[in-house]
Amino acid sequence: MPKVRSKRYRSALALYEPNKKYPLSEAVSILKKFPPTKFDQTVTLSFKLGVDPRQSDQMVRGTCPLPHGSGKSVRVLVFATGTAAEAAKEAGAELVGFEELIKKVQAGFSDFDVAIATPSAMAEVRKLGKILGPRGLMPNPKTGTVTEDTAKAVREVKAGRVEFKLDKNANVAVPIGKFSFGEHALLENAQAVVDSVLRARPATAKGAYLLSLTMSASMSPGIRIDHLQLLKH
Repeated sequence: MPKVRSKRYRSALALYEPNKKYPLSEAVSILKKFPPTKFDQTVTLSFKLGVDPRQSDQMVRGTCPLPHGSGKSVRVLVFATGTAAEAAKEAGAELVGFEELIKKVQAGFSDFDVAIATPSAMAEVRKLGKILGPRGLMPNPKTGTVTEDTAKAVREVKAGRVEFKLDKNANVAVPIGKFSFGEHALLENAQAVVDSVLRARPATAKGAYLLSLTMSASMSPGIRIDHLQLLKH
């Protein structure tokens, strides 16, 4: 049975041609005309990439600082001791500790959005792989979440640094801000994310890398973007 769409959703669909591909700036303008919801939706860019997720040397993963932030309040947990722990606290991390914090997470604590660890702490933090891994929260050097400079990592995450990672279907979905953001802020955040994902192309990837790109808000239809135009810049 076909899914029944809401009046608001159908009103959004009427504002553009669903099968047409739009320039990035025009896609943002269209999205901002969509009827709003009762909550501030997250705006997301969804990439379809021409890589093989089964090959470890074709993993696409990285981070991107959003020029205008993410609009999200981020709760940061840091596994560290000594000066690195103090620096993390001063930078604004909500939870800082080591052995007791590891036990807390093992016991089921999950009230945080990002986990950061120092390299020396990782020997013990790796034990949390089965807990943090499936949630995408395992600290990783490639995303800047395994570092001696815990203060810098905390500040970057708080300011709106987003992570991205290829899924098993060769897709990458990255939040670029909130529906309440102005067009200029969403566009600059979107361009920063596009540039970061393009730079993350694996050296072993063959043929076309960026196959398609779509922009959507949490409760909105997707707007197809002219990805070939982006490759010309």
